[in-house]
This record gives sequence, structure tokens and C-alpha cells, in this order.
Amino acid sequence: METAWKELKKNLSVIEKVVSANQKEKLSRVFRTTSVVRQSLSAAELKRAIEEVLAEDNESRALLLTYVSLIKPDPSEDVDMNADETDPTVNDVEKDTNVHLDRSDLIEVEIYLSLLVISLLLKAQLGQESQAFTDAVRIRCGQFNRRSLDLFASRVYTYYAYAHERFGQSYAAIRPVLLVAHRTACLRSDEIGQATLLNLLLRNYLHENLYDQAYKLVSKTTFPESVSNNQFVRYLYYVGKIHAVQLDYTDSYTKLMQSIRKAPQNTAVGFRRTVYKLAIIVQLLMGEVPERSIFNQDGLKTALIPYLQLTNAVRLGNLEDFNTVLTQNADAFKADKTYTLILRLRHNVIKTGLRKTNTSYSKIRFTDICTKLALDTPQNAEFVCAKAIKDGVIDAVIDHKNGWMQSKETVDVYVTNEPQQAFHKRITFCLDVHNEAVKAMRYPPGAYKKDLESAEERLEREKQEEELAKEIEDEMDEGI
Repeated sequence: METAWKELKKNLSVIEKVVSANQKEKLSRVFRTTSVVRQSLSAAELKRAIEEVLAEDNESRALLLTYVSLIKPDPSEDVDMNADETDPTVNDVEKDTNVHLDRSDLIEVEIYLSLLVISLLLKAQLGQESQAFTDAVRIRCGQFNRRSLDLFASRVYTYYAYAHERFGQSYAAIRPVLLVAHRTACLRSDEIGQATLLNLLLRNYLHENLYDQAYKLVSKTTFPESVSNNQFVRYLYYVGKIHAVQLDYTDSYTKLMQSIRKAPQNTAVGFRRTVYKLAIIVQLLMGEVPERSIFNQDGLKTALIPYLQLTNAVRLGNLEDFNTVLTQNADAFKADKTYTLILRLRHNVIKTGLRKTNTSYSKIRFTDICTKLALDTPQNAEFVCAKAIKDGVIDAVIDHKNGWMQSKETVDVYVTNEPQQAFHKRITFCLDVHNEAVKAMRYPPGAYKKDLESAEERLEREKQEEELAKEIEDEMDEGI
């Protein structure tokens, strides 16, 4: 396996080739291996890279070297001088010292090195320094209007927002900067910038619980779906969360499940865990019960235990168990920012309990309903039953004089439209998955040219057709 220094050299050469060939879509190759460079490259190696790559008259060179010098070396990165010569670590270090990087005056290379400096500052927990440096790099990116710089600039804004969210005093203070950057990206047709900045703005709004502003932003903007799958997955999650708070549970659940399907299945466990927590609550609010297989997935089982207990309480319609689960796991629910949505489930628990009671008893007193559902008074039980009958949750009649509720005969479900609606829902889901798969298909540029014939082939074909037509005409003349 190649060292971080050699990976860095390879990435810099790829950037040079891609920019010179004007093939910005190939820049994603650089960021696929950047994680290896970011995790293994030391501050000393990065300082050496900056000195070798950037010219002395580069206006950002001194700034990069200043911030790199603030990073204290990690003791684990020190090489044992008494180590045996056969030690592979020593050999790698000796080989790297003989590998030199080429000079470059490209702004893309400069910003790429700046991104590595930012990652080391964040890794070293240098909050104020990371905020100041990301702000300087952001301003530096704004001085250029190059499509090959768009991907690097989007990463800079991601680090900029993350540094202020984690270490800043006021996360909302950067919102005007993000709004201006998003408007500029729209005017420049910078799709990756639009996608990244829109997600950063939505995250900023949701962090401050400004759901109305976030909803207005979503309704007045268009997300470029094809530019980045990772950004599109985040966007679907944010939109699903906004719809859930806005009581639009059907659209919210659709967006959340689409986000789960599009998210990487072998990585991003934390993201999938967060989406599943919200999706479970939304599904319960819709009156449906999540499948048990959701709670048994690897990496999610422990985190979803409170939500499994909550699901069982809602499924049984036991209000007392629901209150117990809510009290025991209140801190976890508040940390997940699902506590407000879970409070709405109280009505669903009561409806489920009423539905079971209505099926089990042909006639039951309000005092017994009050005991079964753990309600305060029989009057509250009567009001709840009246609301459920009006909403169509149960089919019953209230006898206020005698103080009971009398159920009507259960109608055969197969006589109703429910089976048809269930099949329609499944068919719609399958068609949506098919349409998304078709839209997500990618073809290499110029692939259609394989099916096109060249000029020589066309002349040869036309010549053969003329000869064949002449032969047919001669045969017809001989026949006559």
C-alpha cells in the first residue's frame, strides 16, 4: 500500500491533468483517496508539501505555513531512530524523502493543500484557528470563477460551516454568508456548489429550529439531483424532517425511505441510524407499525432499543407503558431531537387502544375505558371516544345517558377499498424505484459513437446497395 506522501503526489498530478484537459468531472477521483491522505499525512509532511509545491511569491503560501506550524506533532507520528533498517516504517520514510513534488501555480492545487491544512486544524481541536483559516480560504475561492474550482470550493464551505457549528459562538451568524454564496453558485451554474450550500443552509435552519424558513427555502429552490448522491441523500433527510414537523407525514416518510435506499449501505452507519430514528417515529404517526427487521440490523440494534420499546407501547395501545418509555428515555429522545414528534404519538396510542377495545367489546362503560387507557376521568374517555368516532377511527355509538359506548358490527375488510389502496401503494412504490433507477443511469461520454458508422463505412454500404439494386434490375430485365 502506498504512503500518504505518494498518494498526495498522485492526487496533485491528477489535478494538474484534469484542469489542463478541462475534465472537471474526473476531480472526484482525487477526493476518493483524500481520506487516506488526510488521516495519515503529518503536519511536517504537509509543511514540506506546501514549501515544494507553492512558489515563494504565492500570496497564500505564508498563510498556509503559518497555520501548519500551529499544529503540534502527534507523538505517534515520531519515527524511532534506533529502529532496525528492515523496519518497513523506516524504509517508507527514507523513500518519501527522495520523492519530491512538482511546482504548481494552479489555484486548484493551492485550495487542495488548504483543505488538508483545515482538516489537520480540526483534528487538533484548534477551534478559533480553524474558523479564521476557513474564512480566509473561502474568501480566496471567491476571487476566482472557474468551474474546475467548484468542487474544491464546496468542500471549503463544508469545513467552514462545520468549524463554526462545532467551535463557533453563534452558528446562525454564518447564514448570510451561505445565502450569498448560494446565490452566486446559482448565477454561475455551479451545481455542486448549489447542492452543498443548500444542504448547509437547511442544516443551519434546522439547528436553530427555524422550520418555517427552511420550508420556504426548499419550496423556492431547486436541488440538482444528479450532481452528487451524497448531497442528495442529505437533502432528502432534511426535507423529510421538515415535512414531519409540518404534519405532512406521507411525504416525509417517502423522502426518508428514499434517503435510506440511496445512502451507502456499508458505510455512513451514523447517518442511517439518524434517518431510521426519524423514519420510525413518522411511520408510527402515520398509524403504521415498523417491521421488526429494522430494529435487528447490524450497527443499529443498540441505538434503536428505545424506539423498539416505544413501538411496542404504541402497537399495544398502552398509554401507561408509553409514558414509562417516554420518561425513561427522555434524554435520548431529546438528544436525537425527536422528543417533540414523540409527544404527538400520545393520540395514536389512545386511538390504537380504542380500536382494540372497540373490537373486543360490543358494549363497554366509560369508567372501564378510563381504566384500560389510563385516562384521567370518565368524561375524558367519553370525549376521546367521540373524537375517534368522528375521525372514523372506530365504528361505534355513544350512549351518554347510560354512560357506555356500543360497537357496531365489524365490516368485512375485503368488501371495502382497503385492499385496493394497499396494492396501489405497493405498485406506486415499485414504479418510483424503477423510475429512479432509470434516471440514475450513467453513460460514458461518446458511447453513442460506437453505433455510428464512419464515412468510409457509409460509402462502402451505399456502394453495395447500388450494386445490389443494379443486379435486381438486371434480373428483372432478363425475366421480361
